[in-house]
Amino acid sequence: MKLLMVYSTQFYYNPAIKSLIEYETIEKEAEFENVLVAFIHAEMEDEENLAGVEKKLVKNIKWAAKKNETKRVILHSFAHLSESKASPVFTKELFDKAEARLKNADYETWQTPFGYFLDLKVEAPGVSQARIFKSF
Repeated sequence: MKLLMVYSTQFYYNPAIKSLIEYETIEKEAEFENVLVAFIHAEMEDEENLAGVEKKLVKNIKWAAKKNETKRVILHSFAHLSESKASPVFTKELFDKAEARLKNADYETWQTPFGYFLDLKVEAPGVSQARIFKSF
């Protein structure tokens, strides 16, 4: 698992190109304020331990959100942080489970459209805790 977390004062996405046709078609753009965006890259070896990877993912997201004084989180599939890639089916299941766990802990949580390349706009403050990378 590779995880890049960016605290954003403003985060915007617009679905540009659908790359995985088997997933839901979403054409609506969205914009958020004061949100931790988790750029998540699930790796092939993560598929051996879904529960363990999900637990570490959520723990790291909650820690970074607390550091940035927010309870608003966006999960974004970003398969560009490693050469090893988990299957889309595994990755989507991981996202759904992590979203449910975060919501159960009173975090407002969203996912960007899965299986899309997105146009993104990210505004992030220049403070040390606004950008955090984890590998596990």
